Amino acid sequence: MDFAALADQALHLVSHLTHAAGALTDLVQSGGDPGSVPTALPPVTAEAVGPQSAAGEDAFSFIQLFLKADYIGKAVMLLLIGLSFWSWAIIVEKWLKLRRLDAQADDFEQVFWSGRSLDELYNGIGLKPDHPFAVVFVASMREWRRNFEGSGPVSAALAPSIRDRIDRVMNVTIGRETTQVEKQLGFLATVGATAPFIGLFGTVWGIMNAFRGIAASNDTSLAVVAPGIAEALFATALGLLAAIPAVIAYNRFIAQANQYAGRLEGFADEFSAILSRQLDERAR
Repeated sequence: MDFAALADQALHLVSHLTHAAGALTDLVQSGGDPGSVPTALPPVTAEAVGPQSAAGEDAFSFIQLFLKADYIGKAVMLLLIGLSFWSWAIIVEKWLKLRRLDAQADDFEQVFWSGRSLDELYNGIGLKPDHPFAVVFVASMREWRRNFEGSGPVSAALAPSIRDRIDRVMNVTIGRETTQVEKQLGFLATVGATAPFIGLFGTVWGIMNAFRGIAASNDTSLAVVAPGIAEALFATALGLLAAIPAVIAYNRFIAQANQYAGRLEGFADEFSAILSRQLDERAR
């Protein structure tokens, strides 16, 4: 039961007790004659308290708190709700994507180290690789083939420049693919950092409105103060509701993205070593 309902019930019971005390005083003064008591004590029933309690509970529902807010309060609440939904959409998308990338990396490495030739694997992947490991492999093989098309053995003097070009292609491709993996994680970090402050702004604004309402009504009872305070704190709750999942998801996903980037760089180094050995065999 909420504080406003408890306050209304307490005031109701105090009123009855006051009537009872007055009735007992009149009874004593009249010499104990019950018929001379001028007023009767009204009964206290559950029906008299129940509707007030239900009305108090309805006044503190989320919908009522939103509807009673002014335009600025509603704008803050809608902004926080929108940020929360957007964050959850990114969280679900990133969770599925990282799981898919890990599975694709496992399958690719299994095929890569199965003993198939590099040319056969390159022709099997085609021109449209669908995950970062395949993209790095295809980009490196394309640069590798470009150095041997329409020419005989490569001179030993050109071998260092070929290695440098292949490494540069790998590094650029890894950076581009890592950026795609980490895409939209910055939004989660921004929501986690700013949503509590947006909710705090809504709370401060709501408390200011509550104080203005108290001053206008000249009533400081709990029934008057509680709805305004609850409306103000509702904005803070929405801010935390948006920020907490965003911060947890960001920390988790950024760790997975860094782990995946390290795995991709390790594959690139191993692949570069393989190409370097083949280049030494072809160089004359």
